[in-house]
Amino acid sequence: MAPDVLSLWNNAKGLPFGKKLFSTGLCWKAPYFGSISPEFEELAPGRAVVTFGNSRKVHNHLGTVHAIACCNAAELAAGTMTEVSIPSSHRWIPVGMTVQYLRKATTDLRAVAEAALPDDTASSGGFDWTIPVRIVDTHGVEVVHADITMRVSEKPPRR
Repeated sequence: MAPDVLSLWNNAKGLPFGKKLFSTGLCWKAPYFGSISPEFEELAPGRAVVTFGNSRKVHNHLGTVHAIACCNAAELAAGTMTEVSIPSSHRWIPVGMTVQYLRKATTDLRAVAEAALPDDTASSGGFDWTIPVRIVDTHGVEVVHADITMRVSEKPPRR
């Protein structure tokens, strides 16, 4: 059986370049996230922090960080946080995202996903879990806010 994501993070985060290696590995598994060159700073049940730089490859026509690059970081943070928060008997998939673009993003950014797992996770029919994600600049100003809804359900029996 493959090691779980939280174990991989806990083993990598203290190593030289461990956070970068972990982040690169996740981008290998889900390549689109690599478009923002993210780096995990924190990962634990109920919390994930992902950073990415203000570089030309994530710019819009105004020379600021593109809103969809922020959405990409928000989904990465929320999804990975969900993965390490739910029971291993469950799976998840994003089913919705509501985004507010609050300010122009002109610095490096940090996506912070924080949410407590709902109490009723034993439902065999699954549940929806909405995770708020704040995208903040280097001054601590929230530039984008996303609420991402994850559908969490039991994994089907292995065949």
